[in-house]
Amino acid sequence: MQIDGVLISESQLGSALNISVHETRSADFAMLLSMLSTDALDFSQFHLPKSEQIAKDNSEAALKKQFEVGPQKPLAPEEYNMLIGQHNAQLVAMGAMTTLKLKESLNPEPFAPRNDKKHIPLEVVENLEPAAKKRLAKTQGKLELVADKQMDAAGFYDQIAAGDMQSMLRVSA
Repeated sequence: MQIDGVLISESQLGSALNISVHETRSADFAMLLSMLSTDALDFSQFHLPKSEQIAKDNSEAALKKQFEVGPQKPLAPEEYNMLIGQHNAQLVAMGAMTTLKLKESLNPEPFAPRNDKKHIPLEVVENLEPAAKKRLAKTQGKLELVADKQMDAAGFYDQIAAGDMQSMLRVSA
């Protein structure tokens, strides 16, 4: 008896196993089962045909479209706009919160009115200690502190003597 190939899975038997069960041939059934591999990893359910996997588009735009995500809220507009949020404030004052939520979902307004990373708000600058203000003024090159200016004392006295500053110095009672 010659063996053409090693019998590993029941799919190689075709319908012989099924026929032996239906015709109640228990000896043939036992012989066919004993010829199969005992390793569970050789069973046919572990060797299913592999289908081609379609490459999915996982780009940000495709995922936004798939999950129906609205437009992204920008951090700041391209140009300086101090009126950002004015319309939203009016909607809040009127109590139209649902309208505000819908408007923000469809057309979100930026978080900040300017797109300047080096901008420091005036409230922050005013709360700095004098030494920090001086350092900031030097780095920005904008502000000239009064202590840095030279006073023209002779010119000041000439203005007082000429009477140009008399009206400013008068105290009204």
